[in-house]
Amino acid sequence: MMLYCTLIQPDDWHLHVREGQAMRDVIKATARCFARAIIMPNLKPPVVNTAAALRYREAILAALPETSEFNPLMTLYLTDNTKTEEIIRAKATQQIYAVKYYPAGATTHSDSGVTNIKQITSVLETLQKIKMPLLIHGEVTDPNIDIFDREAVFIERVLTPLRRDFPELPIVLEHITTKEAAQFVSEQDAFLAATITAHHLLMNRNAIFQGGVRPHHYCLPILKREQHRQALLKAATSGSAKFFLGTDSAPHARHTKENLCGCAGIYSAPAAIELYAEAFASVNALEQLEGFASIYGADFYGLPRNKKTITLERKEWQMADYFQFGEDQVIPLRAGQMIQWQLVNSCN
Repeated sequence: MMLYCTLIQPDDWHLHVREGQAMRDVIKATARCFARAIIMPNLKPPVVNTAAALRYREAILAALPETSEFNPLMTLYLTDNTKTEEIIRAKATQQIYAVKYYPAGATTHSDSGVTNIKQITSVLETLQKIKMPLLIHGEVTDPNIDIFDREAVFIERVLTPLRRDFPELPIVLEHITTKEAAQFVSEQDAFLAATITAHHLLMNRNAIFQGGVRPHHYCLPILKREQHRQALLKAATSGSAKFFLGTDSAPHARHTKENLCGCAGIYSAPAAIELYAEAFASVNALEQLEGFASIYGADFYGLPRNKKTITLERKEWQMADYFQFGEDQVIPLRAGQMIQWQLVNSCN
């Protein structure tokens, strides 16, 4: 049994940090162990242009301690009205690394998302030409499709034709949740990769209903059956460079989760790398964690691997019941419960 695990400092390739005081309250949870993170652009209003993305980046940097080396990697929110000129402008900054595609209405603050992918053909052509990654929330929003089937249907209806029409467009299918997604990504070429969250590796859909409805386990894409969790765990620990870490840590004020129409999102940042270690250790695959957490994502984005290291110890500790989130509280994953691994050294 391994008692310690040392790995190259990891990166988070899918992160929500909100804005204002709420952002200042949560960003340090990520910076304590991750060197870089892809920052999601679904604010209100969304981050749809280069100037807004750069302002957001400066706000994040200003919220960090002066000694922090954490680097926020920015993205643009893709809409029906996004212009190719804006994509080229964003790429030239060398601070904006990807464009995010939300099907309109798919998740939190996605109302401004793309209504029909055929309307953004010129943007997709530009992204393919300049090799700027397209990050995809892979669910259809057709109300006639069962919520547990929306990812698989998206792959069939949208992603398969997209790959055919733009074969050299770098795509990340984010926070995959099904065996169909894991298999599809595995069978594709190097232009398609996927991120996997800690919560989808550790929980199946029963977690939403244990002892009653658990609003803090509600996320989109929603947790799936156990067979899908097992398929994700197999993919994440396979050593395949097509799968890498993306927490999709998504903080919401407690009262917006615990109400008649609760927000979707799980706040995992306070124990993100520790929870991944727990998942990998559960199938005796800790030796695969470094590639998944620290190497494959950097390689896909064409960025240098980090030089520092972090160390985790197999040592239980108790997660806080809540954290401050602006004027509110945010409830973390495993609130008040035990975490099996502990970060020994912090890089930021």
